[in-house]
Amino acid sequence: MPLHQGHEKPDERPMSVNPFHGEANPVSGMVDAPPKHRLPEGPLPPTTAYQLVHDELMLDGNARLNLATFVTTWMEPQAGVLMAECRDKNMIDKDEYPRTAELERRCVAMLADLWNAPDPAAAVGCSTTGSSEACMLAGMALKRRWARRNADRYPGARPNLVMGVNVQVCWEKFCNFWEVEARLVPMEGDRFHLDARAAAELCDENTIGVVGILGSTFDGSYEPIADLCSALDELQERTGLDIPVHVDGASGAMVAPFLDEDLVWDFRLPRVSSINTSGHKYGLVYPGVGWALWRSAAELPEELVFRVNYLGGDMPTFALNFSRPGAQVVAQYYTFLRLGREGYRAVQQTTRDVACGLAERIEALGDFQLLTRGDQLPVFAFTTAPEVTSYDVFDVSRRMREHGWLLPAYTFPPNREDLSVLRVVCRNGFSTDLADLLMEDLSRLLPELRRQPHPLTHDKDAATSFHH
Repeated sequence: MPLHQGHEKPDERPMSVNPFHGEANPVSGMVDAPPKHRLPEGPLPPTTAYQLVHDELMLDGNARLNLATFVTTWMEPQAGVLMAECRDKNMIDKDEYPRTAELERRCVAMLADLWNAPDPAAAVGCSTTGSSEACMLAGMALKRRWARRNADRYPGARPNLVMGVNVQVCWEKFCNFWEVEARLVPMEGDRFHLDARAAAELCDENTIGVVGILGSTFDGSYEPIADLCSALDELQERTGLDIPVHVDGASGAMVAPFLDEDLVWDFRLPRVSSINTSGHKYGLVYPGVGWALWRSAAELPEELVFRVNYLGGDMPTFALNFSRPGAQVVAQYYTFLRLGREGYRAVQQTTRDVACGLAERIEALGDFQLLTRGDQLPVFAFTTAPEVTSYDVFDVSRRMREHGWLLPAYTFPPNREDLSVLRVVCRNGFSTDLADLLMEDLSRLLPELRRQPHPLTHDKDAATSFHH
């Protein structure tokens, strides 16, 4: 979450309150409006407090029309009911809520089987608040295993982690917080993610691991995990360096097992030591749940696991926080139970079909050039065609927002800072009908954009709130 500062000035004019927000007597208790930046002196009626918050939130964007987010924006009503029933359960109180803990254990077992662990019963894993925390935990395990192997040189030697420049910002945070050097493989030409050979060349005796992304957030493409493992196999044959791989499957680990069954990226590759995913992305659960799994207990150093005698039970935990709601874990189990393999396959295939179809229609407009087509993650990126000079992707993003669409525009990282793109994330709930509406609005805007004398965006950093 971003850091925020307190209000710098004294409270401005108080919020106005509609008398009808009150109880039976519309003027009862409505003499003074509550302040915005300090606690009010006394309580408000619950209907009043609700209406004040509800009205302000109406100015937020519509989550269903947010084409930037990977996070689930629709679930079945029954899932919502289950989550409401579990909202008061603390996930960490496993002795008080043993069945919630059991559902978490079952989810880990299901993922170990889905990701082809050699012995699913031997795989270890845990739920997290999301894939970012899961990545932090996986990185900690990689660093601790490296430190153990290099006890004669550490802490004198500085560990490093190799990854593509396209990684999600959580990996930059990991390297910063845990004092690990980030070695980034840049983009080159039409390659928008990690190159296996280039990654292997950056490895040395201080490399704790290499991160492969199954579904880059920049363009939706899968990184070549099998090629990466092969390059590291060759590196070990030449140098003796045994470098493990972590697969950041925040999105793709819940897509590839159902739609790309012949793609080998998971625990079938002996060099893959751990995998993470976001349950709240293509795992189809509302925000607040991720998963981290290790091939076996050997990949997760025992000293990182805390065994706490809490509320009468011995509880092994591996997490960056302690208390968190159990509702999202329950919703994940519900979704696994509800859909099964065939259900997930049907949902993800429909989403991919929408992405591929929409990409083709945008390309057919003639103004845009596709970078990806939505045939890996249900995500695609596109830019303006070379001959388009009257507007740019930032103009498109700004104008589409006028119609309620949150269509992110952003510039790529080194060595493709010259490339600015738009990206569409298709999720469950983004139907063909919604895609039709998107196309109608985009097609309606193009004649106006074409009549511009030049792109109107001067400060690209300020042109969109979306930043990698």
